[in-house]
Amino acid sequence: MGVVAARHDHAGHTHAHVDADTDSRPLGVALGLIVAFMVAEVVVGIVAHSLALLSDAAHMLTDAGALVLSLIVIRLVARPARGDLTFGLKRTEILSAQANGFTLLVLSGLIVYEGVARLVEPPKPEGLPILVVALVGVVVNLVATWQLSGANRDSMNIEGSFQHILTDLMAFIATAIAGGVILATGWVRADAVAALFVAAIMLRAAYTLLRDSGRVLLEAAPEGMSVEEIGRALASHPHVDSVHDLHVWEVSSGFPSLSAHVLVHPGDDCHEIRRELADTLAREFGIEHTTLQVDHSAAGRLLTVDQASN
Repeated sequence: MGVVAARHDHAGHTHAHVDADTDSRPLGVALGLIVAFMVAEVVVGIVAHSLALLSDAAHMLTDAGALVLSLIVIRLVARPARGDLTFGLKRTEILSAQANGFTLLVLSGLIVYEGVARLVEPPKPEGLPILVVALVGVVVNLVATWQLSGANRDSMNIEGSFQHILTDLMAFIATAIAGGVILATGWVRADAVAALFVAAIMLRAAYTLLRDSGRVLLEAAPEGMSVEEIGRALASHPHVDSVHDLHVWEVSSGFPSLSAHVLVHPGDDCHEIRRELADTLAREFGIEHTTLQVDHSAAGRLLTVDQASN
């Protein structure tokens, strides 16, 4: 006798659905702030001959793109599953994170190239406009960060936009310092140094986005979740003989899933044990989307945990 059953309850679920409008409002406000200030920054950066300001503006362009993409993805993710799309469009947020990561890589490379060139032959940027615009940028990004802090940051889609704004905030602080240095000392290379610092921040953000989204696309176990520990928890059930073909992956951020083949003692109730194992997975590991095939084992079979894949 055997049973193949799936559990997908939503009470206390780790991938609880959030009203799309709840996240769209703060994203829209942040987008308006970023776009308005980005245009002003490009104008001042050209007039002041400041690569730091122009690199900040380039980063803000990626911020605006990330916010627009986030707004689109929120709507796509909320669409119900249908036809061949059995999980709906939940992984569009992962594709969004990949796109943001690659964009940051390209822009940071361009900024590094131009920054090194300006270290060798620096122009003469004007310190006062750089300082003023950078300080205003700090304020704008603080407001945008505050807006996004109220959104659902369990979503990789939202968290990616939030990290974009945070890195921009740090970049503006660096640019303000560069403007102050130019005003105080006349050392014009401070502008290029600040631009390289911005590029380093962008590279770090790109790496994080590509790493985290790549893990989801490779169907690796969610970060911080031990597959071996999960296997031991299943195998420790008093009526379980062995656990095989254990797979743990993430459909999208905050949506862990599990499948396994479980053998139990001859004569035991497969349905009841399946329910108990599903409860254990939900309670101890936060995995509520599970597919467990439970069968009777041959008498005297030794307990093993066979992890086929993580």
